[in-house]
Amino acid sequence: MKPLQIGVIGSAAELRSLSDDALKIAEQLGTQIAKKGNILVFGAEKDCDSLSSAAARYAKKAGGITVAITYGKGQDIWDTDLPTVIVPVGIERGGGREFSFILSCDAVIAIAGGGGTLCEMSIAYMAYIPIVALKGHGGWADKMADNYLDTRERIKIVGATTPEEAVDIAMKLGTEKREKEKTAYRV
Repeated sequence: MKPLQIGVIGSAAELRSLSDDALKIAEQLGTQIAKKGNILVFGAEKDCDSLSSAAARYAKKAGGITVAITYGKGQDIWDTDLPTVIVPVGIERGGGREFSFILSCDAVIAIAGGGGTLCEMSIAYMAYIPIVALKGHGGWADKMADNYLDTRERIKIVGATTPEEAVDIAMKLGTEKREKEKTAYRV
């Protein structure tokens, strides 16, 4: 089976206000995604580091494949050594990269997160892409863990307490999503 593409979403600009624990969790998450044979997909920033970049750094260090989806036309991201592949989507920040990024994932895992993370969670929710929220680090991940985004109850955002648990849940749900898609598009 083709490796799962697991997106990592989380705090970027707010990174300085997060605990060292959140950064360590992101690092463990990236390592787990790579060690379990998955591809880590993340939204690469051009002007700052992020929790998803930290996860990608450690996924790459563990021998994994990392795919950076960035805004604009160039491959000039914060850390160009970080991704295996850089995909510039040609759309500026704040309204487009998020669609390309999230729709390329089989599942996403959120850590903390501000407005960008909420936007990405909303896109995943509307597209029925499984969302796992790592609890205990603040932001939208904590607010949305074990809840639905709205009263339509499309998909429940599943809470996890450890990076290992988050990756296992994402793998299970991502595999189920792929299987549903396979049968839905067969003629």
